[in-house]
Amino acid sequence: MKKIIIIFLFSILGNSFILLKAQDTLNLSIESAVTYAINHNKSLLNSKYAISKSSQKIKETIAQGLPQINASVDYNNFLGAETELKISPMAPPAIIEFNPTSNAKLSLSQLVFNGSYYVGIQLSKLAKTITEQAYQKDELNVKEQTLQAYYMILISESLLKIRIENKKNIQLIYEKTNNLANTGIIESTEAKKLSVIITSIDNAIKATERQVELGYYLLRLQLGLSENQNIKLSTGLEIIEKNYVTQSHTSETFNIENNMDYKLISLQGDIAQKSINLKKAAYLPSLAAYYSYTEKLIKPKFDMTPNQVLGLSLSVPIFSSGLRKYQLSQAKIDYDISSNTKELLIEQLTLQEKQLRFNYNNLYEQYINQKANIEIAKEVFDKMSLKYSQGIVSSLELTSANNEYLNAEAAYAGILLQLLNAELSLRKINNKL
Repeated sequence: MKKIIIIFLFSILGNSFILLKAQDTLNLSIESAVTYAINHNKSLLNSKYAISKSSQKIKETIAQGLPQINASVDYNNFLGAETELKISPMAPPAIIEFNPTSNAKLSLSQLVFNGSYYVGIQLSKLAKTITEQAYQKDELNVKEQTLQAYYMILISESLLKIRIENKKNIQLIYEKTNNLANTGIIESTEAKKLSVIITSIDNAIKATERQVELGYYLLRLQLGLSENQNIKLSTGLEIIEKNYVTQSHTSETFNIENNMDYKLISLQGDIAQKSINLKKAAYLPSLAAYYSYTEKLIKPKFDMTPNQVLGLSLSVPIFSSGLRKYQLSQAKIDYDISSNTKELLIEQLTLQEKQLRFNYNNLYEQYINQKANIEIAKEVFDKMSLKYSQGIVSSLELTSANNEYLNAEAAYAGILLQLLNAELSLRKINNKL
């Protein structure tokens, strides 16, 4: 039995250790990264809390018009005070003592009609809708920033691999050149020139490594992870190019009603309209019903008050020196401002969408050209490397070819990142992320 227990414990510990090791690195495809960010981003969590709060605000507003029940208990001591009650001029006055009293009171009130109450409920519901739309906009921003960080890491890592491979090739040429220089076959300056190339490549590698590190930091921030969490990206750059560049959906027609900013400004216009109704409701009367029951725990000697009261309370606004009129006028002005702002936003979004489409098309053309330029620069560099090893060209020509190749790779990486971000912006403005 002891052996069985020991084996069982070791198996549990072993499985736990394997599980912990598996959790050390978080493997993320581009889709799972976006999903993880939506579920764990700290800014989005606050937006979700705001939605929950707006739901409670609606219930609070509705509760103000539902039955309200209150109970109270009081005790009064008049400290021996007395009063005289003279019934007839000929009769002596009756002395009435104010003895201590105590009452337990239960009251019930119910709003019957109030225009501001019903408009207030509609405003609360609209406020919740705006909070939900604001969450969707925040979610859109988180998606975009997560994808941007993902793209940045992949492109930087791809550029880093190219530069490391380039360093290896140059390092081999340098070693051969240095051996020839040591034997006196060629000038030592040839080897020194190649060492300068290696140093510049080293600097470029370090800069790219820092760029990769920055990309992972930005991605962890969007995912709500600690800075020590290891991440591995499982979606390759080739797949992203295929899905979001060569098979881009930029030909879709812009539908402004899908845009989140347009939706929010439209809801603000609805709130401005409801605010006008709210100010108009201030002209209407308010009617409330109430009932109270008082249990007299300690009764006074002379008591003529009933225990139960049932009544209605009608409040009619008559004159406010123009207060309600001026408030209504301001609400109408706010509505006009909202309508004008909406029209302005439509013009701005239409222009912005066209500009984003122009930017994408321009970057796509540069992307195609730069892709071809890389192939040419790589071919030239390979031929120069072969000729240099044969002693046909100088180190200066090799250095020039290498610089052109590295610059072409860096330019291609930069244009690809800009192109992917431009495609992201197009999808974002269409609410397609």
